[in-house]
Amino acid sequence: MSEYQYYEFMAIDRPLTLEETKALRALSTRAQITPVSFINEYNWGDFKGDPDKLMQFYFDAHVYVANWMTAVFMVRVPIETLSNKIAKAMEAHDTLDFKAVQTHWIITWSLEESENYERFGMEDGRGWMVRLAPLRDELLRGDLRSLYIGWLASVTRGIIDNHEKEPLSVSGLGNLTSSQQALAEFLEVDPDLLKGAGINSPSSQAEEIPEREMEDWIDGLPKTEVNAVMKQLLQGKGHQAERTLKNRFAAWCKNRQEDNPQTPRRTVGELWEYAKKAEKIRLDLESRERMQQEIKCRKEREVYLKNISKDFPKMWKSVQQTVKRGSGLAYDEACRFMIDISEAYTLIGNRKGFRQELNKFMNSHLRRKALIQRLEKTGIWEEK
Repeated sequence: MSEYQYYEFMAIDRPLTLEETKALRALSTRAQITPVSFINEYNWGDFKGDPDKLMQFYFDAHVYVANWMTAVFMVRVPIETLSNKIAKAMEAHDTLDFKAVQTHWIITWSLEESENYERFGMEDGRGWMVRLAPLRDELLRGDLRSLYIGWLASVTRGIIDNHEKEPLSVSGLGNLTSSQQALAEFLEVDPDLLKGAGINSPSSQAEEIPEREMEDWIDGLPKTEVNAVMKQLLQGKGHQAERTLKNRFAAWCKNRQEDNPQTPRRTVGELWEYAKKAEKIRLDLESRERMQQEIKCRKEREVYLKNISKDFPKMWKSVQQTVKRGSGLAYDEACRFMIDISEAYTLIGNRKGFRQELNKFMNSHLRRKALIQRLEKTGIWEEK
């Protein structure tokens, strides 16, 4: 297998300047570069740039996939998005890393040494950015579930002992967003463990806040802050204005939650017990779905066989015409027809009629040894 690496970067908060795009072009003559993105694939050689530095100075999100079973996703968020306490608590060996640079955090989710050979035999990296990039906006709104998923990836790999506890009690794990589900897939988090973590998880804090309380919070904002946000809107900085408000609101929600009794943190061992429950629920559901599918197939088969029984002469004639082609494929097709005809006779309770018609048919084709061998294998015919 040849070497393959995929690099994609995205600028979200602001487009790149002309000087910045020129600097990026110096790193690669083949890359697809726009004011908001950088994409390149390598089948030999290596990327000349440093992803950490590019994230520090140019971009807000990065996806890297290599066919030696490695996948990396990174985002850059303002330093006020997370406290040092949260970053330290959520950091997980080999799967989730936090790096403070000037006014930003660079957060890295990593999958190393995957054993999913089929995935990385087919994986080209494209499509992941559009699925994962919304995680950054979720973090800006104070949603920590993506960080929990990064920690859960370490649990999946057995890096964290069963007696250790969750770093934080994170709400909303039972109702993940599509991007959070994509992240779990990207990191190959055990699906049952992910579902298990959602069992008894408190609902999202945002869902619990009545609209009236939200209005009270807005009414309580200092006039200077309201004016600053309005100025950002008039200057065309709508995204920054939204981020400012959402960060403030998220901080208020967090403080509000801290005023309430703290939800007990679960141990890794308890999470694996929940995973067993989730597995049982999944297997039971899959079993019911299989049964329903089997019932549906049986009903459809019964309708098909009843239609055959309405005109047996037509079906026998069709078999005769197929056999006359004299090829192996024709004999295979004829055998399938014969099985259908046999089951149709059984359905209407007329096996005797089938034996009679079968004997007539076989008397005309006893020299076709290849056909007879096939019919014997199906059990429809026994040579006398």
